[in-house]
Amino acid sequence: MATHHDWDPRAPDVLADPIGTYDNVRRRCPVAYSEYLRYSIFRHADVMRVLMDPDTFSNQASRHLSVPNSMDPPEHTAYRRMIDPYFNAARMAEFEPVCRRICAELVAALPRGTAFEVMFGLAHPFALRMQCAFLGWPASLHEPLLQWINKKNVATLSGDTHTIAAVATEFDETIRTLLKARREAGDDAPRDATTRLLRETVNGQPLAEEEIVSILRNWTVGELSTIASSAGIVVYYLAQNAPIQSRLRRRPALVRAAIDEILRIHAPLVANRRMATRAVRIGTTQIPPGERLTLMWASANRDDSVYGNPDEFRLDRDPALNLLYGAGIHACPGAPLARLELTTLIQVLLADTQALEPSGQPPTPATYPASGYYRASVVDKAT
Repeated sequence: MATHHDWDPRAPDVLADPIGTYDNVRRRCPVAYSEYLRYSIFRHADVMRVLMDPDTFSNQASRHLSVPNSMDPPEHTAYRRMIDPYFNAARMAEFEPVCRRICAELVAALPRGTAFEVMFGLAHPFALRMQCAFLGWPASLHEPLLQWINKKNVATLSGDTHTIAAVATEFDETIRTLLKARREAGDDAPRDATTRLLRETVNGQPLAEEEIVSILRNWTVGELSTIASSAGIVVYYLAQNAPIQSRLRRRPALVRAAIDEILRIHAPLVANRRMATRAVRIGTTQIPPGERLTLMWASANRDDSVYGNPDEFRLDRDPALNLLYGAGIHACPGAPLARLELTTLIQVLLADTQALEPSGQPPTPATYPASGYYRASVVDKAT
């Protein structure tokens, strides 16, 4: 058992510069212990080892039902088989016109000739509208969902289990109300992803309400927090890097690969959990059975031994090495949707602007467990 702390993930200097801290810890202590995150895994090779060995490193690291995130095979396999078609090529092609219309409306509404706030002026509305459109939820949920994500982040950072449970319960009641309305509507219920979940089966059995709520909770957290963070990171990065911005305006087909590379450099999702099923050694660290591991995406995707200079923007990197959407059996099922939404947003934004630059007001970083920015502003200097 670890008898000392190698770092403090909640220390003020860590929260002020998380990515710089992760780089430093990876180089001096690639498996670092803390009471808060237990054994944090920082190196790319070690994270890949964990991802590719679900027998040794279980996803059942949550106290609460999380479908399919906290499941292992064969249970996980059955639920992923049901979930994956929601994000297949046909569904993405069906959603693409809706996605493009929302992006066009959001970009058209941005102020011209003056700075606009990236997060609350674009990224959060973008994530909220996309989420509600994809799931068929009413626009009246936009503000309550944004408030819920903020509460969730505060609760997670506090580590208070009672507060975390209360926040989860609040969200679950919102979802139960939506499900009840669809059940009562019967054949008149909207034909959307939420209604389809009510009619799904796994291993020949209908999904229980708790399972449906869990799936929708996972999708919502991924969309509203990670996608909003991703949008803010990419927009501000392009504003800071005029040559890359110009290159993507000339060649919009490169936008998708550019987004993946930018989000490798600055991760929108900091970490994920696993549980050791047996005693295991990673590097020089012996980890006891039943211990929690924290996979530090924001470090592994910047590992010098894999990427050289982690801050160098390059489009010729091997995409199989990028852990933006994870790897192995638990790779993010919603990756096709995220890529569609982000690519469309950036293409539309670049087509409708000429020279994005930081406004001069320093950005405010987001606080762990969120990543990216709390606030950041840019201006189109050519307007």
